[in-house]
Formats: sequence, structure tokens, C-alpha cells
Amino acid sequence: MGKKNKGIIAKTIITSHINADFDAIASMLAAQKLYPGSIIIFPGSQEKNLRDFFISSTSYLFNMAEPGTIDFSQTSTLVLVDTRQKNRLTQVSDLLKKKDLKIDIYDHHPPMKGDVKGSFEITKQTGATTTILSSILQEKKIIPSPEEATIMALGIYEDTGLFTYSSTTKDDLEQAAFLLSCGASLNTIVSFVVKEIKSEQVTWLNELLNEITIHKINGIDIHVSVISSSQYITDLATIVQKVVRMENLDIFFAIVLMGNKINIIARNSIPEVDVGKILSGFGGGGHSYAASAKVDNQTLAQVEMMLIERLQKEVKSIQIAKNLMSSPAITVEPDITCKKASAVMTRYNINTLLVVDKKKNDYQGYITRQIIEKTLYHKLSDLPVTEYMNSETNFISLNAEVSQIETIIIEGKQRILPVIDNGWIKGVITRTDLLNYLVQHNKALKNNETELGIKKNAKKRHIENILYQRIDNRTKLLLKNIGAIGNGLGYNLFVVGGFVRDLLLNRPIDDIDIVVEGDGIKFAKHYAKKEGCRINTYKKFGTAVIIFPDNLKIDVASARLEYYKTPAALPIVEKSSIKLDLARRDFTINTLAISLNPENFGTMIDYFGANRDLKDKTIRTIHNLSFVEDPTRIFRAIKFSNRFGFKIGKVTSNLIKNAIKIDCFKNLSGLRVLSELKQIFEEENPIPAIKTMESYALEKIIHKKLTIIPNTYHLLESVNKILSWHDLLYVEEQYPRWSVYFMALLNRCSYNVCEEICARLKVPLKESRLLLEKRYKSEKQLYLIENSTNYTKQDLYWALINFKTEYILYMMALAKDEKVRKAISNFYTHQRGLKPYIKGRDLLKIGLKPGPVFTTILHIVLNEKLDGKLKTKKEEILFAKKYASKNKLID
Repeated sequence: MGKKNKGIIAKTIITSHINADFDAIASMLAAQKLYPGSIIIFPGSQEKNLRDFFISSTSYLFNMAEPGTIDFSQTSTLVLVDTRQKNRLTQVSDLLKKKDLKIDIYDHHPPMKGDVKGSFEITKQTGATTTILSSILQEKKIIPSPEEATIMALGIYEDTGLFTYSSTTKDDLEQAAFLLSCGASLNTIVSFVVKEIKSEQVTWLNELLNEITIHKINGIDIHVSVISSSQYITDLATIVQKVVRMENLDIFFAIVLMGNKINIIARNSIPEVDVGKILSGFGGGGHSYAASAKVDNQTLAQVEMMLIERLQKEVKSIQIAKNLMSSPAITVEPDITCKKASAVMTRYNINTLLVVDKKKNDYQGYITRQIIEKTLYHKLSDLPVTEYMNSETNFISLNAEVSQIETIIIEGKQRILPVIDNGWIKGVITRTDLLNYLVQHNKALKNNETELGIKKNAKKRHIENILYQRIDNRTKLLLKNIGAIGNGLGYNLFVVGGFVRDLLLNRPIDDIDIVVEGDGIKFAKHYAKKEGCRINTYKKFGTAVIIFPDNLKIDVASARLEYYKTPAALPIVEKSSIKLDLARRDFTINTLAISLNPENFGTMIDYFGANRDLKDKTIRTIHNLSFVEDPTRIFRAIKFSNRFGFKIGKVTSNLIKNAIKIDCFKNLSGLRVLSELKQIFEEENPIPAIKTMESYALEKIIHKKLTIIPNTYHLLESVNKILSWHDLLYVEEQYPRWSVYFMALLNRCSYNVCEEICARLKVPLKESRLLLEKRYKSEKQLYLIENSTNYTKQDLYWALINFKTEYILYMMALAKDEKVRKAISNFYTHQRGLKPYIKGRDLLKIGLKPGPVFTTILHIVLNEKLDGKLKTKKEEILFAKKYASKNKLID
């Protein structure tokens, strides 16, 4: 410091950190107004737009000098703004060594190890350092010019992310208002802060997005992207911020090699992480929510490894269960009635109750007000809560992380979450508790859902590519056309239910069901007229069927909700929205919808976790009284479970048992039960479904005397084997497949029991005869065949020719003797369609007169053919002549 005068004498010097941002520049300008006659040392910036702005537009406002032109020996005061880190003040490193130097500091960063100590310090947790200095100017009534106010406001707007960063305070907003009152230009501010990404930067944006990896550290997802560039990337911080906003990331670190230097830029929005402190270990700095650093002489891999190690040391675990929970938990005993549970809810003004066996200290599940109210409505209030509670639930410990709580409550749709420690319930976390925490911590819900009682959005996923890959061109064009025509009427249209389910399972799609948010019949009529189709309408249910010229059918329905006046009754229908329409369906896997309107075409909507249940291969009902309201859903649960190889969820299984126990079928039309049974028996292999039915004792719903024993399954397996053989060989053959399984199921029942079953199920007369008289005739005929010692081909033909396909297949399955089964098979395959070549006119030509003799001769000819004696028409004519001559029927 004893060198001779270098030039400029500066009693007071103002400076900030290297790689200055807008807040640093604005703070230096504000400080200059507080320290008249001071000189500013500009530390430089790598951000091109900031350098251009500073050099071309505002440099005249600053009294600046280069460090090398200043005589530091004459300097008595150093003013530091927006930093106090020695390693970020290299431009004044020599001056900092001066012993009698007075250092004034204005900074909004938290203190860190190795900070420069000031003689005078004003530090405050605001969104920008400019805010601190602007408030001092306001207090001192020092009014900046419009140009100065614009620069200072720019510093606040930029460092608070247009007041969107979690670090933003009311002071930032107040000082921005003050500067606007001084004439700050919003147009200028917006032109610099709201930066449109340039075409050359899109490449780097995509690079960062594609290279994102997730490191779970102490329960927190840390997103890190590592890329390299041979040249400098302009406005890298802006690109990083774009990534954060596009992906809604809580914490993001971009490690970027540019030339021979590695830049680290970090952004953060949660209090458990301080990125400024983390990057201080790399010689960088910043705030807890935004920071940067430069690293020399290291490889990208080394820097990434060092970053992960530092994160593991610095990131605090989010364990908030103890502070988040409500205590004590309000619980009820398992045997309490639904009516009494309702009274408890009213008393404490709560919507969910835990069900706990206090004697055993055993948490069993929870029940909601919605379910309780339905039990009261259906006059089931005297039943215990265990019959309708949700027992398929999770709980957490006191040390649970917020991510675990969020997953269970939001993704798992669990309304209340018990906190259990050493077997004891310490409290509960509700959806509202979690929502309040997330709002207070400025966090978005997972998957951008805000369904915790404020607004319940669906999970959405664009699957247009899957649509195009898995459906034929005609269906694609059809769906597009439906969406466009509905859009013209101002309606939202969706293809729903089994279509979407089977699309995702990559199964053949049989039906197209369209739901219209609006008047479904009006849409169907408009569409049919426009496209030249026929239409059938059903005003009571607000539905229609569009029938195309080639007989293709599309079902159309108004979005509707249903409610049931009594258990097992048909539903009352009212118009509704797509969400409520999906809510009325039987199982979660059938609640998916795909938007058909042009602007959202191919967007799949999932309100009830259907996609999750498809992946889990689980059948789950939507609400706990589903089977009470419509018991046929029990059969459908079994049908879908069997068809897709899915399991029935634990809660759903318990609800099935409860519905059967309270005899929910007593008011159910037998015809509806028959319809569901037919659908099960029409499945490719219904035997697993029949076994599941038996596990719930559903055969007793059909008839109390209907029993299923091992021999029944042996016969059913035989039926399945025979039908598989038949359907493979005779693809076009139409027959009531369901009836063969039903006949097998009734095989051991007496005639009276079978009659009662047909009466109970209201089986139509034609089908009743099939299951009764004709079945018994086929069983009797099989008995005669099996107990005959010399049944010829002719005998077999005339014994079986009047039986339809379903009885032949039933007899084959029922046959105990393999030779008999093969003989019947041979009849069905080779003899059933056998007929003489000759006709009546051929008999006239040989001189026979019309009459009963024609039938006699044709039968005899057929018998000879069955024995393989006649093979051509010529041989048949010669045989007929010989027979007629021998019996003196012709001259």
C-alpha cells in the first residue's frame, strides 16, 4: 500500500460481486446516491443482455473507474453491496488488506463462513439488496430520477422473479411501488426481465431437460442436469429458470461446462435447502433460493460427485409429521353403529373417523361422512362401521417425510393419515393439514393436483400417439369427426370407459361409448343427420345409439349422475359433468375418458386413479356403498378380474362380502342377475370367475340348494376344453356359448331346483326350455349311447341329428367314455352335415311317384352314405333304382 499515487483519488469506493446481476448494478447506483462523490468499480458480468444494457444505456449514470486507475492508498471507505464474500470481490482484493479501511455493507444474503466483516452493516432478508437501499433513500427523502428509478426497479423485479420467488417480501413490493412513483418505466423493465428464449438457446434448453437425473437425498428430490458446450451459452441463468418453471422443479442444479470452465447454477423453492450455502463450497454464492459458482481444473464428473456429496451433508431431512398432525385423534370402536358414528362426526365437526379397537390398540381403518350419510339414506344405520369402513389404508411414523405423506394422501387418495409411534396413535394428518403446509411453503401439489377439498383436478396425459398406434384408421377419423361436430355445437365430448381401458391394456376394442357434456340426444340427432346415420333415442336416460349404414353402432350419452332411491333399484338419472358422470361408474378402471374436442384431442383424464389400478392390476370400487346400491357390480368385479387377470382389492373384497351378508340381492331383478351370469359364462374361460363366485358363496344367490363340488369343476374344465376345440374349428358357428357352462353348473340339480332357478332368474321361456327339457333330453340320450353295446354310425346319426350345437357340445363334455366322446365328435365334424346328392326330382326321373316313399328312400340312401357305401350321385341313383325295383315301386 506504500506505492506512489496511481492516479484517481477515491475516498469512497462502491463495488459488488463479480458476474454482477441487475440487483448488483441497481444497488451500486442506489449506494452512489447515499455516498456523494464516490466512485464505482464495476465488477463485470457474463450475461450479455445485462452488459449491453449497462454499456449502451446507463453507464452515464455511474461515476465509474477501473481498479487499476485508482490510488487505493487514498481510499478510506469501501461500500459493498449485494455481497460480503471475499472470494467474490477479487477486483478490490488489495484494498481489503488495508488495515484502517472502513467497510460499509448492504446485503440481503444470509451470513456465511468467511464473510468480510463490516464497520457498518445493514443486512436484511429481502428479495433484493436494492430494496434495502431504496428504503433508505425513501427515508432520507432522496428521490431518484426516472432513469435511476428504472434501473433500481429492474434490480428488484429481476431478483424476485417478478415477485414470484419465495424470497419475495412485502418490502420488495413497497419499494417497487415507490420507484414506480418516481417514474420507473415498466416497459423498459419488462423488455429486460421477461426474456423470450432465442432460437439458438432452445438447443440448450432441450439438453438440460433431457439430461435431468433425480437424486433422492433425505427424502427430497434433487434434480441435476450436466451438459457441456464448446462455446459460451448466452443467458444461461434464464434458460435454467425456464427449465425450473416448465418442469415445476423444487430444486434444480445445472452443471455446465463452457470452454474450460464449469458453471453451476442452482434454483430452489423449499426451506430445507440453502443452495447459496451449498455452492459456497465451490467458491460461489447467492441466496438460499438462487445461487451460482464457477469451478476450474475439475471434470464434469468430479464436480457432479462433489455436488452430490455436499448435498448429502447440507440438505435437511423433511420430517414434519409431528408438527403437521392434529392431536388427539378422534376414534370410534369397530362395533359402533353408523348412526352413532354420524353423531360423533357432528359433535366434533369432522368428516373422517378412525376405527380403532382400543382394547387391542388395533387401528383397523377409517370411515368418511359421505359413506355414513349414504348408510343413513339406505336405512343401514344400525350396521357397524366395520361393514363400510376403508380398511385398505396406510399409516406413518413420527419421522415420516413430507414426500411420503404427499404420496399417500394425494396419489393414494387417502382422506386421513394416522401417525403411529410404538403402536400408539399420536395424531392424524388430514388433507387440509397437508394443503396448509404446502401453501405455507409455497409448494405445488404433486402432479399439479389441487384436490384437497379446494379443487379436485384430474390427472391428465396426452395419449394421441397411443390412439393412432392401436386403433384403425376408420375409428381415428370417426373420433376426430365426432369431436369436431360436437365442438361446433359448443359441447365437450369424450370417449370413455371400456374403450379407454382396453386401449391402454392393448386389447381388442368392441364398443365406442361417447359422453357429451350437454344434450347427448341433440348431439346424436345432429351427427346422424349430418353423416346419414339412423338413430335410436332413450329420453329417460338421456342416451342414444347412432347406427351407421354398415350397422356400426356408437353409444352416446349425456354426462349424467345417478342416485338410488333404494338398494338394488334402478338409478334415477340427472344431467351432470364428465367428472360426476365418471364417478357413477362401477370400478376405477372404467373411469377413464379421452377428450375428443380439437383443442384437447387425445388428452386422457383420470379422476379416480384408474391408470394406477390398471398398472397394479387391481379391481377397486369407487365408493363403499357401490355394491349395496347396485349388487350386479359384484358379478362385474368378478368378470373383469377373470378377464384381465386382475386381483380384487382388499377393501372391495370386504365390501362384496358385506353386501352379500346383508342380502343386498333380495330386491334385485332376477333378469339382471341372469344378464351378468351370461356375460361371465360368455368369457373365454369363465372357470376362475366361477371359483371366485363360489368363494363369496354367490351360487347361493342363484339358489340355496345349488352346490359346486370338485366334480362340477371337472365337468366345467371338460366344457372349456370342448368349446375351445369347437371355436377354433368353427369360427363362424353361432350358438349360445353361455348355455353350455350353465347346463354344466346345473348338472347335479334336480328338475324342481332347476325350475326354481329359472323362475328366480326370470329366464325367458325359450332359454328355460334349453336349460330344462332339452338339457334333460340330451343327458338321457347320452346315457343311452354310453350304455349301448352296438351303436352304429347310423344309430348315432339319428340319435343326435335333431340336437343343436350347444347340446352336442354339452354331451361331449359330459361323456365319461372317451370312445363315445370321439364318436360324437366324429358325428359333429363329419356326419352332421351329410346329405344325399339325389333330390326328389331325381327320384321322379327314375319313375317313382311322389309320396312317403321319397322320404324312405332318401333315408336309406343316407344310411348307406353313413356306412361309406355310396360316394357319388351316380351310385346313389343306381342304388335308388335297385331298391325301388326290388320293392316293386317301379316297373
